Amino acid sequence: MEGTPLTYFGAIGSTVRSLWTGLRITFNHLLKARHSRLPVIISDKNYFNDTEGINTIAYPHAMQPVPDNGRYRLHNEIDDCIVCDKCAKVCPVDCITIEPIKAIEEIGKTSDGTSKRIYAAKFDIDMGKCCFCGLCTTVCPTECLTMTKVYDFSVLDIRDHNFVFGEMTEAEIAEKKQVYEVYQQNKATQPKAPAATPAAPGTPAVATPPAAGAKPVFKPKIKPAGPPSAS
Repeated sequence: MEGTPLTYFGAIGSTVRSLWTGLRITFNHLLKARHSRLPVIISDKNYFNDTEGINTIAYPHAMQPVPDNGRYRLHNEIDDCIVCDKCAKVCPVDCITIEPIKAIEEIGKTSDGTSKRIYAAKFDIDMGKCCFCGLCTTVCPTECLTMTKVYDFSVLDIRDHNFVFGEMTEAEIAEKKQVYEVYQQNKATQPKAPAATPAAPGTPAVATPPAAGAKPVFKPKIKPAGPPSAS
């Protein structure tokens, strides 16, 4: 009857049956674990079909396949970056830090032919702050900012999650800043062309003399029509 206390030997029998049930399940799994499952991507149609076998892999020598549209560690191909600052503006957690330096002329072209006119003195991405939303890769006009398949970048110090993509040295940064400042100063001191003064009301307009080498334009005079001749 339910609720009746077990006798001494009854308790021993119940314990043995419980142990045997658990050991039987474990033993069945041991027999089925004589082969390893093939590591297939989760989008594979046979992903849920293979339910038996060892699913453990020898990481990091073997790794699970990563989906092509997976959003993991960010990477910036700095040679294709035009330092437009769109990624830093759209980032909801401010994990991208950019310091631009304007150039006085075109400094190169990206792989898609876009002109580069700004130096990247600083381009840092703090993956410790990143929320992996992918917005920065969406607004990038040259598609130089991408989310890679690298998902294991664990570190002991969180400051090591800050990835630096700028390649300029401190000396180069100071030089480019000075060149642009000198250019701006020279541009400010250059005399501006005088603006044309509008003529006062009632003043006859002065004809502009033709440029040197220009051919004169002759307009034929139109004679007034005379009275019809008598027939």
